[in-house]
Amino acid sequence: MTIGSTSSVITADRLRDSFIEFFVAKDHAHVPSASLIPHDPTVMFTVAGMVPFKPYFVGDEVPPYSRAVSSQKCARAGGKHNDLDDVGRTKRHLVFFEMMGNFSFGDYFKEAIIPWSWELVTADPASGGWGMDGDRMWITVHETDDEAEAIWHEQVGVPMERIQRLGDKDNFWQMGDTGPCGPCSEIHI
Repeated sequence: MTIGSTSSVITADRLRDSFIEFFVAKDHAHVPSASLIPHDPTVMFTVAGMVPFKPYFVGDEVPPYSRAVSSQKCARAGGKHNDLDDVGRTKRHLVFFEMMGNFSFGDYFKEAIIPWSWELVTADPASGGWGMDGDRMWITVHETDDEAEAIWHEQVGVPMERIQRLGDKDNFWQMGDTGPCGPCSEIHI
């Protein structure tokens, strides 16, 4: 991956490390990747970064921290988020991948993570960011998420013409038919 306007290339290791370092600097506990075989009978593999944190999200356990960051090893070969049919057809669908994620357990919400996400991807690499050109980025929000749209536009400064409202298929994450779920927002280059 090339970062910023320079020709420097960032390795997957450096991308992962800088993501973790960024959120550790924002008081997140670094949680190492859990096993690909989860302690959860509802999924065959760890399919997303939040799977190890599911007991906290559903209220079965009290989290030992209010903020966490991880780079979770994931495998998808069936189920709701089955990418198997797309493997080999696109350059972005794989059976195994690492999902970087930051998590808040009642500590912060959109008003913090949206500006932090922008900071991470656009700040100069010398200051811990990835140095990407914000003018090349488009944002998606769920079609009903006025709050996220306002934060992207009013706080971060993304022009309205580069913020797209999408429906459940693209901007609503859910682990399965029941359980943790909600609208999401994405940055596209």
